[in-house]
Amino acid sequence: MEYDDSDRAEAVAARVHEFVDEVVIPAERELLGEGSIADAELTALRDEARERDVYAPQVSTDYGGMGMDFRDVLPSFEAAGRSLLGPPAIRVDAPDEGNMHTFELVATEEQKDEWLRPLVDGAICSGFCMTEPMQGGGSDPKMIRTEARKEGDEWVVDGHKWWTTNGVEADVLLVMARTDFDAHPYSGCSIILVPADTPGVEIERGIPHMADDQLGTSHAEIRFRDVRVPAENLLGEENEGFTIAQQRLGPARLTHCMRYSGMAQRALDVAKAYATKREAFGSPIADKQGVRFAVAEAETELHAARCAVRHAADRIAAGEAARIEVSMSKLYTSNVVQDAIDTAMQLCGANGIGKDLPLADFYQNVRQFRFVDGADEVHKRVIARDAFSAVDETELSNVTRYRGAFRDG
Repeated sequence: MEYDDSDRAEAVAARVHEFVDEVVIPAERELLGEGSIADAELTALRDEARERDVYAPQVSTDYGGMGMDFRDVLPSFEAAGRSLLGPPAIRVDAPDEGNMHTFELVATEEQKDEWLRPLVDGAICSGFCMTEPMQGGGSDPKMIRTEARKEGDEWVVDGHKWWTTNGVEADVLLVMARTDFDAHPYSGCSIILVPADTPGVEIERGIPHMADDQLGTSHAEIRFRDVRVPAENLLGEENEGFTIAQQRLGPARLTHCMRYSGMAQRALDVAKAYATKREAFGSPIADKQGVRFAVAEAETELHAARCAVRHAADRIAAGEAARIEVSMSKLYTSNVVQDAIDTAMQLCGANGIGKDLPLADFYQNVRQFRFVDGADEVHKRVIARDAFSAVDETELSNVTRYRGAFRDG
């Protein structure tokens, strides 16, 4: 069963895999678990990534990347995901990766020069502000209450956001806000670019969370109080915020899938190596049927997940929204990778929760994937809505006929 990746996709992914093995993983134990990674350490990894021609494969050459198309970068995202340090090292880490994609799609040339170039270079970082406390903006983004009103040649932003990844560290925030309260939110929201040092931007806290000691990445709670930015800080067209967000989120969900499938594959590789060495009851535990069947199931499910993601990516490459295919990929992969990492931990026993192996870090990190970029339940709702919208009229008549026949005896 082939994935139909192009020759270039396979060649670059092989280089990324080698880079992660030879450079990133040796640095992993030293750098992870101590809070934020020092800028100098991350810069050194990125310089080596450039030397090996694996840096920012998803970004056009005009802005400092390798110019690969979306379908071709997927294997590289998976190879990078084999270490928590891999994605930031080659600059395919969320949320910056998705925000860079958004800038490429809809930003003006001036915005690209000001924000995209330094983002690709790694000189700055960004946050995407959508989710809001309690009243919505997460699983039900129609409930967004943050507003941006036009006053002369400025946008004035007021609102309350939280769970903004990179929020504490971000230099620029992409803020989803209501710009037309008379319209449905899907046609009345816009994205406003807000530099983090703008007066009125208040970073209330980095929200304590599971795995917050791994990369030092924050999930911030932010208030915007009478925040004023120039009118040209509108990203894309006015009131097209949700259209732009969907263009961002579809591919971002798939790149998340690939990063996490890389993490799950490495977890299984660690577990297989451990099981081969570890002996119990007279033989290596890798010889036990229970162990072998557990690995077989995990490998099969990971293969199916990769196929689903590539199918959805092909549809996007063909110009389709592919919402159902993306939701299926996200729902399935998020559960498969969690189960695979859990299996790997179980096979390694107590060593699985120890920090000598990467599994404990993976286990803490993977749980968020079942609600990041859409909770399981939201994607099930999307898939089910589509499924029931296409109920076959012939089957409806058959059901009616069968029920009548049953009543008649």
